[in-house]
Amino acid sequence: MSAAAQSPTVNARTQQMLQAPLLPTLIRLATPNIVGLLAMTVVIGYDGFILGRLGADALAGVALVFPLSMLMMQMSAGGIGGATTAAVARALGAGRGGDASRLAQQALLIAALLAGLFMLALLGFGSRIFTAMGGAGPALDAALAYSNVLFGGALVIWLTNVLAAIVRGAGNMVLPSLMLLTMAAIHLLLCPLLVFGWGTLPGLGVAGAAISSLSANALTALVMAHHLMRRDGAVRLRGQAWRPRPDLLREILRVGLPASLSPVISNASIAVATAVVGSYGTVALAGYGVAARLEYILVPIAFGFGTALTALVATNMGAGQTGRALRVTWLGGALVAAITGGIGAAAALAPGLWMNLFTADPAVREFGGSYLNIVGGCYGFFGLGLALFFASQGAGRMFWPLAGSLARLLIVAVGGWACVHWLRLPISGFSIVVALSLAVYAAIIAGAIRLGGWGR
Repeated sequence: MSAAAQSPTVNARTQQMLQAPLLPTLIRLATPNIVGLLAMTVVIGYDGFILGRLGADALAGVALVFPLSMLMMQMSAGGIGGATTAAVARALGAGRGGDASRLAQQALLIAALLAGLFMLALLGFGSRIFTAMGGAGPALDAALAYSNVLFGGALVIWLTNVLAAIVRGAGNMVLPSLMLLTMAAIHLLLCPLLVFGWGTLPGLGVAGAAISSLSANALTALVMAHHLMRRDGAVRLRGQAWRPRPDLLREILRVGLPASLSPVISNASIAVATAVVGSYGTVALAGYGVAARLEYILVPIAFGFGTALTALVATNMGAGQTGRALRVTWLGGALVAAITGGIGAAAALAPGLWMNLFTADPAVREFGGSYLNIVGGCYGFFGLGLALFFASQGAGRMFWPLAGSLARLLIVAVGGWACVHWLRLPISGFSIVVALSLAVYAAIIAGAIRLGGWGR
């Protein structure tokens, strides 16, 4: 057992992460995360249902904003958020409680800076960005109405996600998940009231949905900030001078910046795949769009286990227990791969179970089904890669996860071009390319860890 694990300066939650059996600890930490994230998945679908009642222009306008809002969410929760969880957990694992609190402060300063950049970019250039994305007329107006409110309050969303990351780094997975559930409940009740109006309260249209989202985030941020203000907490936001600390900023950003590039690359891979499939026609594009939605169901599972892996790996690495960190990494990776692989195998063998939920068009079902027949069998690799990505955040080793993401993008782009313009293969040919990209993504990260990438 390491000296850090025996130190009286290590809090009870950290002691459990350093000493308790790995599988029960991983499941205990991951379960509330998965529940909370599934609630947010419901919210995304609910927004589409509510705004769809305003008409096609409102739905199209919000669809223009959606990739950028998701990018901000992924960067704040997964990129900088994951790096924050890792940095705080490593400090606590090493018995450096004071540094953990100072790291939390630095993370919030980073959140404020990046929120300001998002706000300036979207408030200053939103019209040009959405026009370049194809927005025009009433759809563009709806996009700006939603975007100006949402990104005008970008600081609220960044603070919510980074505060949650700090709490997770201290080993408390339950409070952030309860806040996600609370946020979802508030939004489900408040959103239709603000969008359509109630009594003498006039409806605000698409802007009402953004106001509802910010309001729910603000309440949960206040609760988590209050939790971190306690004097007896493992991480305390009070009692330390609030000033930039270059050494601690570097500790977060050396992991957070490359981790924040990952969602950019992932979204680019999806955009390239969509463009390639579009070459096969509208029916193929519709079939691909329905089939690929299954990946969004897999992400909360991987993210739920992944955030737990980040905290567990970081805590054990901070305590000098590299062997235990590696064991939980492979355990978590295998568990996520088994779950996502099982879902993917079911979709590959019986794609109608998924496709029939969304469309009755036989041609769309056929194209989507043929995609799932091939790619579904590789969703286990997708889950494995995501789990190892989060574990690598905990270890502070992000070069190979970023290399795996870039390799995935390169395979989809080059292979897709070859399928359409050179080999002129049917859609099944491109499906093989996508499946290969997922396998290579996982193999690069797993190979790097297996060959000692964390030790260098």
